[in-house]
Amino acid sequence: MAFAILLASQTARSATPPHPIRLSVDATEASRKIFHVHMLIPNPPPDLTLYFAKWIPGEHSPSGQITNLVGLKITTNGQPVAWQRDPVDMFAFHCAVPKGASAIEASFDYLSPTEAFDFQGGVSATATSAIVNWNQMLLYPKGWSSDELTFATELRLPDGWKYGTALPVDHTNGNTIAFVPVSLTTLVDSPVNLGPHYRRIELSPGSTPAHYMDVIADSDAALQWDQDTIDSYKRLLLETNELFGGTHHYRSYHFLVTLSDPIAKIAQEHHESSDDRFRERSFLDADSLKVQADVLPHEFVHSWNGKYRRPTGLTTPNFQEPMIGELLWVYEGLTQYLGEVLAARSGAWSADDYRENLALTAAMLDHRGGRSWRPLEDTAVAAQLLYFAPESWAGLRRGTDFYPEGTLVWLAVDTLIRQQSEGRRSLDDFCRQFHGGSSGRAEVRPYTFDDLTASLNQVAPYDWKGFFHRLVSSITVHAPMEGIETGGWKLAYSDRMPGLQTSREHVSQTVDLSYSLGLLVKNTSEADHGKILDVLVGSPAEKAGVGPGMRLVAVQGRKWSPENLREAVQAATQLQSPIELLVQNGDFYKTVAVDYHQGERYPHLERDPAHADLLSQIIRSRSAAPRRAKP
Repeated sequence: MAFAILLASQTARSATPPHPIRLSVDATEASRKIFHVHMLIPNPPPDLTLYFAKWIPGEHSPSGQITNLVGLKITTNGQPVAWQRDPVDMFAFHCAVPKGASAIEASFDYLSPTEAFDFQGGVSATATSAIVNWNQMLLYPKGWSSDELTFATELRLPDGWKYGTALPVDHTNGNTIAFVPVSLTTLVDSPVNLGPHYRRIELSPGSTPAHYMDVIADSDAALQWDQDTIDSYKRLLLETNELFGGTHHYRSYHFLVTLSDPIAKIAQEHHESSDDRFRERSFLDADSLKVQADVLPHEFVHSWNGKYRRPTGLTTPNFQEPMIGELLWVYEGLTQYLGEVLAARSGAWSADDYRENLALTAAMLDHRGGRSWRPLEDTAVAAQLLYFAPESWAGLRRGTDFYPEGTLVWLAVDTLIRQQSEGRRSLDDFCRQFHGGSSGRAEVRPYTFDDLTASLNQVAPYDWKGFFHRLVSSITVHAPMEGIETGGWKLAYSDRMPGLQTSREHVSQTVDLSYSLGLLVKNTSEADHGKILDVLVGSPAEKAGVGPGMRLVAVQGRKWSPENLREAVQAATQLQSPIELLVQNGDFYKTVAVDYHQGERYPHLERDPAHADLLSQIIRSRSAAPRRAKP
């Protein structure tokens, strides 16, 4: 109701919105990380205010890169129009438009970042690849919702570059693409990836809607995926179709995959596409494929959960209104759970991979010292802060835990539905009901917490409000294990390192001894080799005085390596003396004695025969598509 009232008040105080606003973006200097923007806004009011997008959908934060807008000039009939930045809202420009002006023109440059930060604030352009996020390339007038404003957009590419996007194309003229006029909402929701090394993979040939992989890479070699990899994404479509009962809320869907080492590694959801960025050769490397297997399923699920069904607090009329993230444990948490399940159902993960991932997630969350003061819900409310929090002391602070803990919460929901219905229903039934509706076009259906629990009650009557209050809103010292345990398994520890952790350490260049010494250490040949990324509160290393930001120099008097660090941990099982670590803290060195003798310790799931194996039922394929057996 508040949303409707806000829109009504905007309409009442505004004239007819300018249709269409013309936007031209020149990306010919993308390799220099400069984009040139020109706009024509017809029928501007004398008190025109122009906004640069502040709150970015999918980033759930006021992370618009306003500092990268430079050279702003506004004119009418060739004459300059004076503008002034709002002294409070740095994203607003007040313009003194002459009375009777039929249009204004605005031009500026956008400087793509040169260092890797978070989200769109990271590197988005290299010598051979770029991603155009339209919210960075435009200003829009105050007084109308993003649905009410229409943009007619052109994009000029560098010579020889190709592109991928879900944005419908009107026509092309040489290197310039003219897109069909769309609302500002759709434009901002439709990024473009571009570069000279391009491959389109059609994932659903002959079917409606169509699904594509638009892959841009820094080399042609990075585009040479094997057929098994491609087939797993074809199966993903079939499994997702089964999960949501055949409904879809897009005209077509594009996975916009960018493969480049310098590009910031993010994955961001959109209604008809996803912006997925990986290392250049990550689709050619078995460890990388295993580590990232749930990424594209996660972003694909967002088309239903997050874009179509969206919490009311994240359904804002424009890109300046603050978003309220208290239900991000549904928006992101449920998506995380479903993305991991679909990775297993489609065969990208084996059953062992899925269980190893679940064990690693459960162990990490069970060792969060911050659980003693911060409920899961607060990590969602404070998402706009936690997305940009440092890695250090993550356990004590708690990070964006609504992602991984969402997996445990929604696994508990899934197993409880199966129990309550005596196996007749599951979370799949909830997904079909809650995320169903009409197929074929992108639209948004907001929901509240009451809507969510009411829908769950239709699937399986239960005190869902009390259930979520206990798991989400209350302080719980331990991670919620009931889904794992009801699912027929239990968390245990052994000295055998899971294969998924081995792959993660290879890809992330880390050594993870979180559940023995309590250390996460960087393992590179560069200056940060040995940097201690985090220390678990209460662990032997933390008790010995080791902290994040220090650098590990030596183990038992010898220059450290992953091998001799692990060997020292194993050898300590036969010794009474502590493990000696030489650490560097700024300009100072000290030797610390870590009193630990239990050997290496890694999480895994053990089968509990007292309960039915619901986990295996949950990840079983629902489609008839053949799957290659995982080694």
